Amino acid sequence: MANRRGANWMLEARPWSVARARTYVVGQLHDWGYRGADKAADDLVTLLVSTALADGGKRVSLHLSDQNGQALVVVLSHQPGPVVADETVLPRLAELGATSCGTDTAEDGRRLWAVLDL
Repeated sequence: MANRRGANWMLEARPWSVARARTYVVGQLHDWGYRGADKAADDLVTLLVSTALADGGKRVSLHLSDQNGQALVVVLSHQPGPVVADETVLPRLAELGATSCGTDTAEDGRRLWAVLDL
């Protein structure tokens, strides 16, 4: 996310955090002048945050950046250790409109990300 406009939020790992995350992302995209991808952004954020919440951590961090008419959404679960891989997450992100997506696991938890054309 270096050298890009960005925003981030720390969320409690609670069921209502999915709706809060959607509100943050769509609101920020609107502030940046993007208004044509609300549904796709909602759907991607829902899947990313829900997947991170399923890891069982106490918090989830959400990061958003934009560049050249695309948005990058990154979610970190903050649940260290191995997580059960859901083989359907990446294909589902692609079905929801992600032009690129991925996941990896680091010391501070699973990181999931998706790029969306705006």
